[in-house]
Amino acid sequence: MLKFVKNHMESITGIEIYPMISLLIFFIFFVVLFYWVFTAKKEYITIVSNIPLDTKNDSTL
Repeated sequence: MLKFVKNHMESITGIEIYPMISLLIFFIFFVVLFYWVFTAKKEYITIVSNIPLDTKNDSTL
């Protein structure tokens, strides 16, 4: 089955750019995420990390 898919993909012209584009998108996303993590304010991180433990806004369904 893999041999069939590989042979079919080799016959498509211009398909070699798609793995490079997906790697570039992946790399850019994680670089931006890495930057955001290290530049986020500590107060914001503390507030967001305490959201699951906050009980004053809990409502029963």
